[in-house]
Amino acid sequence: MVTTVQIEDRTLLLLKKLKAILEASSYDEAIAKVTTQTLRPKISMAGSLRGYFKGYTTKKLVKELQNERRKEWNRL
Repeated sequence: MVTTVQIEDRTLLLLKKLKAILEASSYDEAIAKVTTQTLRPKISMAGSLRGYFKGYTTKKLVKELQNERRKEWNRL
């Protein structure tokens, strides 16, 4: 399906530049690349250790880490 979209001259210039930068073969491809990059969920490492510490609350985990750090300092 082909759709016509009205855009300002300035937007057309930006789209042409974007197409060149992305080395896209068409404006459609350039728009698709940008939107998929923008909409792709960000991969976060936050919570990656959650699986190892099931049943731990954040408070309990922080307290445990602080105790470990204190033990290390006491060994020095």
